Amino acid sequence: MTLILLNPHAQGGRAARAIPPFKSWLQTHAPDSSFAAPDKLQESLALLHNLPEGSLVVAVGGDGTLNRWLPALLARKLTLALVPMGSGNDCARALGLYGLSWPAALQHALNGPARSVDTGLACWTDLQGQSHDTHFFSSLTAGFDSSVGLRALNGPLWLRGLPRYLWATLKELAYLRTWQLSVSADGEPMASGPALFASSLNTPSFGSGMPAVPHARIDDGQLDALLAGPMGRPGVLNMLPRLLIGKHLNDPRLQCRPFQTLAIDCVDGVPLAADGEYLGLATQLQVHCQRARLQVVTRQTISKRPPTMNA
Repeated sequence: MTLILLNPHAQGGRAARAIPPFKSWLQTHAPDSSFAAPDKLQESLALLHNLPEGSLVVAVGGDGTLNRWLPALLARKLTLALVPMGSGNDCARALGLYGLSWPAALQHALNGPARSVDTGLACWTDLQGQSHDTHFFSSLTAGFDSSVGLRALNGPLWLRGLPRYLWATLKELAYLRTWQLSVSADGEPMASGPALFASSLNTPSFGSGMPAVPHARIDDGQLDALLAGPMGRPGVLNMLPRLLIGKHLNDPRLQCRPFQTLAIDCVDGVPLAADGEYLGLATQLQVHCQRARLQVVTRQTISKRPPTMNA
């Protein structure tokens, strides 16, 4: 079975405008497929949970859409295809789909080859001691970049994509702070003390195309940790232009390494976000790589990196 599932709230609600042309296109090119654009998240999840295992789901939306639907996709062992229609679209970039028109992306989604890719799982404890499990496709951020993501979600609607994240970053600089983090990767200590952020990347980019870990791959059986030590406003402003072009990893205040399991402790709580969606404050966090967990239709061959390679 094939289901085209559109999130009408993607792109700040602008994705809803695509519903009539999608229906028209599907009537002509894929009359045997099903189409739905539920207004509520629970309705979308119910549709996904009722699909037979192995069905193809063409998700129309962005990174946040995939993040909300990912648990159901994994639970039902569904094959995912993507038509990019979001604000960040870092998942689309990793799949070779960014920049396609929606008819071209939809045509490929219905006919392209699928392959196994990795996903991430964050197991975390909030300030009230409650435990949470959060799946993610692109990134799990902790610290400054999570605060930026929250500010971007609440930013002006007329700003889109990377300019929206840059606006949020400059706004967040006014409240710049660090968090006391204890971080270890696969049981080996990475840092203990004040840190600006500690992020986990599955895709090469986050924040609407910022190449945070340019060498990251979504099918290499590992995630990549990017840890930034303390730095003031001048340091962040100096790093940002290099981050935008992927030339920041030689900064001595940054550490980058692949991992299977990343552990983070923060007594006072560090802000978390998954695929750009704000989660809350965590005192304890474990991030796990879920190797080859999801079948996804991709547009390009993803070059693999040996699992033992360090950044």
